[in-house]
Amino acid sequence: MYKHVLVPIDGSETARLGLNEAIELARHLKAQIRLIYVINKLPWVSPAEIPPEAVQTFIDQLRGSGESVVHEAITAVRDAGVAVDSRLIEALGSEAGECIVKEAVSWPADLIVCGTHGRRGVRRILMGSDAEYILRRSPVPVLMIRKTTTPESQ
Repeated sequence: MYKHVLVPIDGSETARLGLNEAIELARHLKAQIRLIYVINKLPWVSPAEIPPEAVQTFIDQLRGSGESVVHEAITAVRDAGVAVDSRLIEALGSEAGECIVKEAVSWPADLIVCGTHGRRGVRRILMGSDAEYILRRSPVPVLMIRKTTTPESQ
C-alpha cells in the first residue's frame, strides 16, 4: 500500500504531531519516510536595505536551524526502527507547499503526512496555507494532522 511516506517538517508542534503519526504508520506498513524541510522565508525587508553579508548570515542561520530540526526528526524516526532519508530545500521566495508537492512527484511518494495549524477564515487567507496547497494539489493521498484542542483552550 504506502511504502514511501513524505513528511514535511518545520520545527512546529503540529509538524511534530504529523511526524509521530507518520512514524507509527511507517512502522506498521514497513514503509520508509522522507523528511522535507523547506527554507523559503526571508525577513520582510527589501534586500536593497540589507547588506549582502547580513542576508547571507541570516540564510546560514535558517539553514542551521533547518539542519537541527531535520537531525532531531531523523533521530526520532531511526529510534522507531523506520528507514528514513531527508531533503533540506532552499527555495527562497517560493511557497513551501509547492516544493513539497514537487518532491512528492519526484521521489515518488505514496502518501504525504502533514501537520496543519488548522487556520480558518481571514487568518488562513492572510497567512497562506501550505497544508491547503498540498491538500489541493497533491497527486497522492494526504493525511492531515492537526493539533487537537480542548474546550478550555479555545
